Amino acid sequence: MAALATLPPLPPQFKSIQHHLRTAQEHDKRDPVVAYYCRLYAMQTGMKIDSKTPECRKFLSRLMDQLEALKKQLGDNEAITQEIVGSAHLENYALKMFLYADNEDRAGRFHKNMIKSFYTASLLIDVITVFGELTDENVKHRKYARWKATYIHNCLKNGETPQAGPVGIEEDNDVEENEDAGATSLPTQPLQPSSSTYDPSNMPSSSYTGIQIPPGAHAPANTPAEVPHSTGVTSNTIQPTPQTIPAIDPALFSTVSQGDIRLTPEDFARAQKYCKYAGSALQYEDVSTAVQNLQKALKLLTTGRE
Repeated sequence: MAALATLPPLPPQFKSIQHHLRTAQEHDKRDPVVAYYCRLYAMQTGMKIDSKTPECRKFLSRLMDQLEALKKQLGDNEAITQEIVGSAHLENYALKMFLYADNEDRAGRFHKNMIKSFYTASLLIDVITVFGELTDENVKHRKYARWKATYIHNCLKNGETPQAGPVGIEEDNDVEENEDAGATSLPTQPLQPSSSTYDPSNMPSSSYTGIQIPPGAHAPANTPAEVPHSTGVTSNTIQPTPQTIPAIDPALFSTVSQGDIRLTPEDFARAQKYCKYAGSALQYEDVSTAVQNLQKALKLLTTGRE
């Protein structure tokens, strides 16, 4: 992909979007679709913050140039031309990164790569808002991922052993208000084993019971998070995790659409969304998620119910 024009210095007013822009740069080669939507999120958020002062207008104008250049380079990519495909692509990517970090956390493998992955997953969930409001599940995942990045980093920095799994934060503690307090110096190069300057704010330790996180053991081996081959820490080695294929309802094989079932436009849209989600999941070889979404689409189309 051709190099994009350099942005001018980030105005202080746009401090809250600096990490989304950094994530965009990190994904220019790894996943240009993710990079595009990170910039789009930054653009939309920046417009809401300040679109009048000269320095902000200049910055947003240059960012718009980057977006237009990216859109031309990506051409007819369905993830750009069709929102439903783009939303599925971004959500699946964020979830895979979250599950990679959660898998490492639950296995007691605490390192800078998983801290970076937790925090980046939370940023990508922010970006999903370009398609509309977040689901309750995504809101919880974002809050949990941000807190986990903070909690594990502080433990490692203080020479303490973090507790694995979803424990250690009060449900009413507003992690999102503190999201920028200590992440301003997050490393610009992703997933490097060198010393991190990530300096998140301190969070209290108490029982966290408000979020149900899917077990990290279900994370597939192929995730967007890239792990260095040689970090000097043997516990960082990721072993492929066998995928559990969901049981298929035998009734779906013999089910045919009933003549008196009338599907609404909303039904067709939901079925199409399930199929797009399945296609996106297959890009990451996530058979389980693909099968589940295809079953939902088939049931909806043949019964009119979900």
